Amino acid sequence: MNSITRIPLQAVKGRGVSYRMPHRFEKDTRGAFDDGWDTLEQEVADASVPVPTEVTWEDPRSIITSNESPDVYFERSINPYRGCEHGCTYCYARPTHSYLNLSPGIDFETKIIAKRNIGALLRTELARRDYQPKLIAIGTATDCYQPVERDLRLTREVIEQLHETSHAFSLVTKSGGVERDLDLIAPMAAKNLAAVYVTITTLDPVLARRLEPRAAAPHRRLKVLKTLAEAGVPTGVSLAPQIPFLTEDMEQVLEAAWEAGARSAFYHMVRLPWEVAPLFKEWLQLHYPQRAERVMARVHDLRGGKDYDSDFATRMKGKGIWAELFAQRFRKCVQRLGFNQVRVELDETAFRPPSVQGQGTLF
Repeated sequence: MNSITRIPLQAVKGRGVSYRMPHRFEKDTRGAFDDGWDTLEQEVADASVPVPTEVTWEDPRSIITSNESPDVYFERSINPYRGCEHGCTYCYARPTHSYLNLSPGIDFETKIIAKRNIGALLRTELARRDYQPKLIAIGTATDCYQPVERDLRLTREVIEQLHETSHAFSLVTKSGGVERDLDLIAPMAAKNLAAVYVTITTLDPVLARRLEPRAAAPHRRLKVLKTLAEAGVPTGVSLAPQIPFLTEDMEQVLEAAWEAGARSAFYHMVRLPWEVAPLFKEWLQLHYPQRAERVMARVHDLRGGKDYDSDFATRMKGKGIWAELFAQRFRKCVQRLGFNQVRVELDETAFRPPSVQGQGTLF
């Protein structure tokens, strides 16, 4: 493989990855090249060069995605965006940018694909005569409240349609942006139609900033949990992913989340599919060189000696003795605090189809 010219990661302000790594579908691998930012072919003088975000509109044919994976809780999902500005180094969704002929590296964080007319398209799908309502999970691949949502408001459009039709939904986020939409979410929660999960991987602000450079700080996410809970929204905390020898404060995260009002909790172990593995290894060598080998050795213990194993039975939690030890820690803390005592079952029967655009209801 030819060498790749990289900007030092420290020189890319607020980003998780510093270069446009080749993806697995490219026909050839080039050496030094210009990725469009005019930075790869020159020495970076400024140690805090901001890399701008580009938004490209997509016209999708449908907006609700069906899921058949047996190891996830939802059958349907909506993701308003492809790519994510949060820049989480470990993000398992990074390889999806390869299908767009974009890099899972810096492109994933800076070239965001936004789905045009998402509200109108969702309304059309919900109005179909054969539509059968089932819980819709929002933001399962990339964060539905990433920074561009402040301006584009696509997630807001989705929730407006679900609010109008009394359609049950849940969402997961690392952002405080969800508070903006409490005027819609709280009334739906009061009718058992909405639940929100906030991801908190660690309470360590230094580690969180390095892992998730543009996501909200841990204390801010706890505040989001508190705000949601006080508004009557069923809230949960996601400790995904757990990374051996890095996110070592599982119990402290659970305790803080419980205090903030979360009443359900789950975790996954770090997943490193396709291009995520080399990106994560490079990140480890940069930020935690003294732990890098130990971290990857434990990942291999969890994944049968590999960087990643996609087997549905084990991909979320791993396998082997270390996977069981993580599971025991989680179970004991959850039981001690009182998490997951009542399963949140949202009401899928309240759905009322929207009127077709341009055609009123019969009454």
